Amino acid sequence: MTTTTTRSPADVAISVAATIDDIFAMIDGWRDLLQSGLTSAGELTAETVDALSETFAVPAVTGETLLTGAGFVAAPGALSDAEWHLAWWLGTTGTPRTARRLATIDDPAHEQFRDYTALEWWRVPATTGARHLTGPYVDYVCTDDYTVTITTPVVLHGAMVGVVGADALVDRLERVLLPVLRAGETPVTLVNASGRVVTSTDARREPGSMLRDDGLTAAVRALSPEPVRLADGTVVLPCGDTSLALVVGR
Repeated sequence: MTTTTTRSPADVAISVAATIDDIFAMIDGWRDLLQSGLTSAGELTAETVDALSETFAVPAVTGETLLTGAGFVAAPGALSDAEWHLAWWLGTTGTPRTARRLATIDDPAHEQFRDYTALEWWRVPATTGARHLTGPYVDYVCTDDYTVTITTPVVLHGAMVGVVGADALVDRLERVLLPVLRAGETPVTLVNASGRVVTSTDARREPGSMLRDDGLTAAVRALSPEPVRLADGTVVLPCGDTSLALVVGR
């Protein structure tokens, strides 16, 4: 006889948080390394940030990991020898996995130059001074696939000199998170703070789609530390401090 054990929505939320928290903790460690190393280096140069970033980014995207990209993106004007600069590495899909440096165009006069400070993964941490999870979105810069990006500010002497972070493909996250969601008592959808679907046990809710109900969207965006029950019985549960939420019962 086979016994199936189901888990409460609260337990599912805890498991989701544990998975994402591991990535957060890794990125926080990278931030600390950069802040310490750049303080010791004195003058901030592209060579300095490249060397420091490579030490953590390459292992992060070549090991057994959910990550497909990692590195540091400098604030415009923060480096003495480069107005715009990305020190970012991408993991390959082969076996064994290797890493390659992301090729970028850093000349604002070039027709293909892209101002990354206008993008959410830069703009929100720069505004709030806090870690941010962006996506899922189609990452046309790196992967051309649905991606989640986590970034956190790097601060020296009270000023943000850039952000450090990582990319994870949504399909890789789904392989890890869907079994956790399916072990729950009821169908659930995992969304970000904007109400955008990360993954769901409901096949009709594709990653990247939005939850449109006004009451539901407001509850998700509020991200109360306690579960919120809506009038129709839908429950919104925070997944720790990941900025993600479980939508249960709809």
